[in-house]
Amino acid sequence: MNRHSSTATRPTTAKSPLSTAAITVAFVFLAIGVLGFIPDVTSDFEDLGMAARRSEAHLFGIFRVSMLHNLIHLVTGVVGLALARTATGARVFLVGAGAFYLVLWVYGLAIDQGSAANFIPVNTADNWLHFGLGVVMIGLSLLTGRRRDRS
Repeated sequence: MNRHSSTATRPTTAKSPLSTAAITVAFVFLAIGVLGFIPDVTSDFEDLGMAARRSEAHLFGIFRVSMLHNLIHLVTGVVGLALARTATGARVFLVGAGAFYLVLWVYGLAIDQGSAANFIPVNTADNWLHFGLGVVMIGLSLLTGRRRDRS
């Protein structure tokens, strides 16, 4: 068979929809993590602390951030890129990180934002963003991970 024939079979290197979704989410987390360290994007940047009450900086003037909070976003993105190389890894990332952000949402709702327990730190906007991220990530794993009928 001619190697240029359209009927020749070649291994595909195309990413699955699940991997593509995980890579996209991972890049969003990396971008947000980096943006949290940029003064003009993060208001009160001079008040960016390592964690907790030492940080009064706000990403986009809305979401309370700290160095720890930004690092969590960066680590989430790096882990996502590492796991997204396979469909199984992508699913593990989307479901696992999605569950983590849902737990972080519950945590943020349960603590007093003015207390030492708010060590990341989070505010109400962060809490609802964490909820949305968790739902979207788990939803993406379900919607893009469905097996196609091979008949």
